[in-house]
Amino acid sequence: MRKLIGLLTLLVLLGLACNTFAPLARSPGATSVLPGATPGPGATAPPGGVPTLAPVNIEGELDQEEQLLISIYERVSPAVVYIETDLGSGSGFVYDKEGHIVTNNHVIAGAERIEVMFTNRRRVAAEVIGRDEDADIAVLKVDVPAEELVVVELGDSSTVRVGQRVIAIGNPFGLRSTMTVGIVSGIGRTLRSERVVPGIGGSFSNPNVIQTDAAINPGNSGGPLLDSHGRVIGINSAIRSETPGGNGQFVNTGIGFAVPINTVKRIIPALIKDGHYTYPWLGISAADDLDLETQRTLGLAQATGVYVTNVTQGSPADKAGIRAGTRDVGLGNLRAGGDLIIGIDGREVRDFADLISYLVGETEVGQTVTLKIIRDGQTLEIPVTLGARP
Repeated sequence: MRKLIGLLTLLVLLGLACNTFAPLARSPGATSVLPGATPGPGATAPPGGVPTLAPVNIEGELDQEEQLLISIYERVSPAVVYIETDLGSGSGFVYDKEGHIVTNNHVIAGAERIEVMFTNRRRVAAEVIGRDEDADIAVLKVDVPAEELVVVELGDSSTVRVGQRVIAIGNPFGLRSTMTVGIVSGIGRTLRSERVVPGIGGSFSNPNVIQTDAAINPGNSGGPLLDSHGRVIGINSAIRSETPGGNGQFVNTGIGFAVPINTVKRIIPALIKDGHYTYPWLGISAADDLDLETQRTLGLAQATGVYVTNVTQGSPADKAGIRAGTRDVGLGNLRAGGDLIIGIDGREVRDFADLISYLVGETEVGQTVTLKIIRDGQTLEIPVTLGARP
């Protein structure tokens, strides 16, 4: 049985300051240079300088994939920025010609000074326009002439498939404009918000997250995850790691996560206009992926679905009469007698990810949805008018 929705996984946000279960919010700035190596964009050359190798034209030796990757890098990297704050650094990308920069909220959270550096080394001050802690998204504004800005092309994360090629561009460990390549390893993941819900406790989940094995590390936070056409399909946000590097920073082990761009496209206009985004809210805590023994103990007709473990008092679910389990059957916080949600608005709900994906991606505050539930062996349909997430 999957644990109750709400338990933390071992996830590290990609930035500085490391703590096993807490945000690894930004990358350190300094990078050493190997003897005899040419300093990269994020490195500092040793005194005396290093000889520069003469450029070599190897275009004829490149295969099609290499030429494609080079083309994507040369086209997209000018739109990817290096974000430096008084607390550390991260990445971001140019969203529009008005000077809006998209990044992760944890890259700029708590910062008093924020600067953005472009690939041409131009450095400008940035202002926070809007933030969303639950999706870990922030919008910055810079004062740069429109003709000097290169804007990314946004893709469609609903079309992403496991196995397709993806590309990450960012500033890992302060190494600016770094490109790495991998594949989509999984889709439909969820990431827990760092925000504790006021007056209720716990946190919300961000759905439809993309899992990738492309190498992303501290400092990649806020940078784009691209498809093979150079379109942004996600924002690199976190890694799952139990492997700290020599400086204590957790490093990539092949499991990285990106906020899907369709979530970004839904939220960003509100952040630019109002400074915040209001999510629709149901008001339940739940468990899913129940094993067969748990299913039998709870007296459920099936193991798939979302089993309601708690209903927040006064919430939309509470007003609609959704029930949580109350009868102790020796399963700790799992009590028998709760509703099992198996559908919403005619769509099957197999697990919590299905439910939260529909609520976040397809509904609005004030909208009435129809939950299909199993209660005491009977299948019922219950209308619920969604409220605003606290």
